[in-house]
Amino acid sequence: MKCFSGWLFSRIGGLVFCLGIAQFAIAAQVKTIAYVANSGSSSVSVIDTTTNTVTATVPVGLCPTGVAITPDATRVYVTNQCSNSVSVINTASNTVVATIGVGSIPIGVAITPNGVRAYVANADDSANSVSVIDTASNTVIATVDILLPVWIAITPDSTRAYVTQSEDSDSVSVIETATNTVTAMVGVGRAPFGVAITPDGTRAYVTNQSSNSVSVIDIASNTEIAIVEVGTIPFGVAINPDGTRAYVANQSSNSVSVIDTASNIVVGAAAVGRTPFGVAVTPEGSRAYVTNQSSNSVSVIDTASNTVVTTVQVGRAPSGIAITPRIASPTLKNQCKNGGWRAFTVPRKFKNQGDCVSFVNHRK
Repeated sequence: MKCFSGWLFSRIGGLVFCLGIAQFAIAAQVKTIAYVANSGSSSVSVIDTTTNTVTATVPVGLCPTGVAITPDATRVYVTNQCSNSVSVINTASNTVVATIGVGSIPIGVAITPNGVRAYVANADDSANSVSVIDTASNTVIATVDILLPVWIAITPDSTRAYVTQSEDSDSVSVIETATNTVTAMVGVGRAPFGVAITPDGTRAYVTNQSSNSVSVIDIASNTEIAIVEVGTIPFGVAINPDGTRAYVANQSSNSVSVIDTASNIVVGAAAVGRTPFGVAVTPEGSRAYVTNQSSNSVSVIDTASNTVVTTVQVGRAPSGIAITPRIASPTLKNQCKNGGWRAFTVPRKFKNQGDCVSFVNHRK
């Protein structure tokens, strides 16, 4: 089986694994859990972030890479590069409850903040597509043609998906989710990979592997407005809940760069394990979790001091990581639209959009 060519290779123990990260906060559970895709073990490690211990290991498909969690934290979607599929994990039982066939070499996955769709980047040059999954039925309902897509982030209002295109494309495609069509392309640095969007939906941060930089995209105009120099071969990127910091995993520097989003200047760095890949930040913003492919571990960074406070051993070649969102209930009527009412389980599951809107009106 052919794997995605480029920087997505990691050589560990003489074997080459195809390798390959999730906000709208509503969950019916108390604990905050991190889910880590172990590309070399064909499994997902489940970390309790309170104790920083692995509480379960879930077998999935071959070469799992990307991880995304539904807004109600009931399901985890995991891309399996070498199986050309997506595994769906039930978080209550930590078992796979569905397997969805997608395109060749799926890498990145993102779920719309309203919880209705999952978008999967199929990176093989024979696929060149993004699969759109209906999360209610777990079936592919659309395919969007995009050249060499690798990673995906979705705006907080669920209207647009930003897809990085690596290799020779050096760009980001913008998908309008209502029609599943590409409406814009934004030029960035060389070999873009990771992408994350600020909580207010105004900017996207894109890691450029070969440029050792991060491009900042203004979402209103879909233009690159800043370039931030970071470490060597940046991969994963995550933004903290208040939108003030972006955390970038630098594979060859074995570090995480911390960008101040107001000034777009690097204001800190943390030394982590070998070959860091994915980054995720806890809902309250106090910790950043970083997967280290060559160390088979996850570094836990205290975001106040930008220092590693503990290391958690997981499976082989950990890549993507996602953390369950914060418990919340709807506060705005707009959160109920476009199927958003389905994502809420607190204080209850709503019957329809009108029921959700009625709740918002009543609490005012």
